[in-house]
Amino acid sequence: MRGDIDRRTLLDAAAAAVIGADVVTAACLASSPGGLDVLLVLAGSLALAAHRRAPRAVLVVTTLCMSGYAVHAHPGSWVALPVVVAVHAAARNGYRAQAAGVGAVFLVGYSVVLFVSVPGVQDTVERTLLLLGWFLCAGVTGLIDKNWQAYLRQTEKRALDAERTREETALRRAGEERLRIARELHDSLTHSISIVKLQAGVAVHLARKRGAEVEPALLAIQEASGEAMRELRSTLEVLRTDVVDPGSGLDRMDELAGRARAAGIVLTVAVGGDVRAVPAEVDGAAYRIVQEALTNVARHADRAGTSVRLTYADTALVVSVDDEGPCLPGDQVTPGTGLTGMRERVTALGGTLETVPRARGGFSVRAELPLAPRRGTG
Repeated sequence: MRGDIDRRTLLDAAAAAVIGADVVTAACLASSPGGLDVLLVLAGSLALAAHRRAPRAVLVVTTLCMSGYAVHAHPGSWVALPVVVAVHAAARNGYRAQAAGVGAVFLVGYSVVLFVSVPGVQDTVERTLLLLGWFLCAGVTGLIDKNWQAYLRQTEKRALDAERTREETALRRAGEERLRIARELHDSLTHSISIVKLQAGVAVHLARKRGAEVEPALLAIQEASGEAMRELRSTLEVLRTDVVDPGSGLDRMDELAGRARAAGIVLTVAVGGDVRAVPAEVDGAAYRIVQEALTNVARHADRAGTSVRLTYADTALVVSVDDEGPCLPGDQVTPGTGLTGMRERVTALGGTLETVPRARGGFSVRAELPLAPRRGTG
């Protein structure tokens, strides 16, 4: 992911440099620009390199620089190229009103410059209408790009959710199949082996009571049947117990945090309270909650700074994941498959889950998973 970000940054810088070079070339061909003119053109064009990180700031800086150049040098319509690109970037990032307003201000200002510097009303009107078309195209293509990116993200999310649902369904069916096999083994083999062991024991007892020598084969049957019963009970216990994924426990939290940091999330992890072993169900649920919360940060919060805290209280394990993403207080959050599955895990253990926007911005996930009280506490 870091390589993709660096690649996009380099491409944005190269595109901004190409636009700046084109505008400066056009200015040189049209007239002999002064140092201030070149400075304004370069500042307005090179600012486009930051259009992904700060689209509104880029829109304002580019418009001011190119407007200043237009007022000072009275250039041709090509002066609007950096502003058109900035309008497109702002609309693509969701700032439609700002893009439309700033584009309109530049268009009006440039029209006034044309009326003053270009003789003939018809030529001025034609240039203004041409620029108006450019700005409309920039806004529309920005919205199309925004909707297309949203569609791609939604499609990716649905694919991931579908894969996760398939995995959970497969695990549930595997668990049901284990229980069915355990029942079948218990109902058939356990009964038969018990009868064999009982009959062998009775035969041994009667032989000893009569003073007769016990046949070695009979003793072997008694011993083998007892061993078979013990082995069968162990097997049934394994089949009836949910197998916890060894890669889904709090002992793997460092590995999970490392993967999150590698994905670009600035993550801090803290542990408080009296750290102790917890049941496998609670251990796995806590891990999955943190994993799902970090996944949501990567998808929906643009890898914002995040803190994870595990607090071992007397009767509960509290899992808190707070991010500094774009979610604002009062925003309506529609639970998806991830949050729904998270809530189902917590509810199944008798715990509580709170998923809300933070008062200072960002999103908070807080799960309280019940634990048995420690020995010696009231």
